[in-house]
Amino acid sequence: MTYTVMTVCTGNICRSPMAEVVLRQAFAHAGLDDVEVRSTAVTAYEVGNPIDTRARRVLAAAGFTVPDRGAVQVEAEDVAGTDLALAMTAEHARALRRLGFPAEKVVLFRAFESPEVGGALHEVRAEDTPDPWYGGEEDFVETLATIEACVPGILAHVTRERQREA
Repeated sequence: MTYTVMTVCTGNICRSPMAEVVLRQAFAHAGLDDVEVRSTAVTAYEVGNPIDTRARRVLAAAGFTVPDRGAVQVEAEDVAGTDLALAMTAEHARALRRLGFPAEKVVLFRAFESPEVGGALHEVRAEDTPDPWYGGEEDFVETLATIEACVPGILAHVTRERQREA
C-alpha cells in the first residue's frame, strides 16, 4: 500500500514544491518506493503556474532534478488520500484542518528539524519554514537548507509509520 506525503504552502511554487523534490529523492535513495510525495497550495493564487525560477535554479544547483509541473490547490478530496500533510506554516496547518484534515495528519514541516522527533507530532510547535518569495536566491538557498535539515526526521517518521502498517 502506498503511503502519501503532501507538502503544503501558500501558492505551491516555492516551499512546497522544493520540499516535494527533496523528499521524493530522499525516499527513493532510502528505497522507500511505496511512498508518494506531492505538493499543494492552500490558495488558488498560483494554480497552473510553474515552480518559481529561483527555486528551480537553487534546486538544480544542489543536484536535484526539477520536474515541469503546475501549481495545484489542496481540496477536501485530498484528505482521504493523504497520510501525512506537512504544512510550511501554522497558518497552512489551520487551513488544512478547516478543509477536514484530521489534526493527527497535519504536522508542521519544521517539527522534524530536531533529531529527537517523536510523540504527538501534530502538537509540536515549530517555527514556520521561511518564505523566500519576496527575497533573492539567497533566501531560496536558506529555504532549501531548512528543508534538507528536516528530511532525516521525516524519513525516520515515515519509515516507522510504514513498519507499523506492515
